[in-house]
Amino acid sequence: MTQPNDSSLDLFIALSRASQWVNAHADRDIKSNGLNRTEFGVLELLYHKGPQPLQQIGDKVLMSSGNITYVVDKLEKKALVRRRASTEDRRLIYAEVTDAGKAFMEEVFPGHADTIRQAVSGLTEEEKLAASKLLKKLGKYAEEGF
Repeated sequence: MTQPNDSSLDLFIALSRASQWVNAHADRDIKSNGLNRTEFGVLELLYHKGPQPLQQIGDKVLMSSGNITYVVDKLEKKALVRRRASTEDRRLIYAEVTDAGKAFMEEVFPGHADTIRQAVSGLTEEEKLAASKLLKKLGKYAEEGF
């Protein structure tokens, strides 16, 4: 039986709802630009971090390796990403942003960042910093205990 005022459960519910609504804003913006969240996540990673081995993208955007192949295929069909074999190890395949992908991100990312800023503007700058610090601490602890 749970306690009537269980702060851990209250926190879990608050985190879930906040995440759901902030993601709803981000997803609506992403969809308006013709992508879904996973496509945008992969494209954003490649745009900001440069070419990445396909095998490592999943860990960085929290997706399974099988799903990465599908997402990269879709981004290739949209001419936003291309695959490139490693010159050092031919078994290693990189995904990288095309010129069209760079132009797309240069056009849409500033607006996307503004959408997220607006979605979290219910907190002051100090509250955002404190929340970010606390959530990182919580996430690390939960990860270590998994």
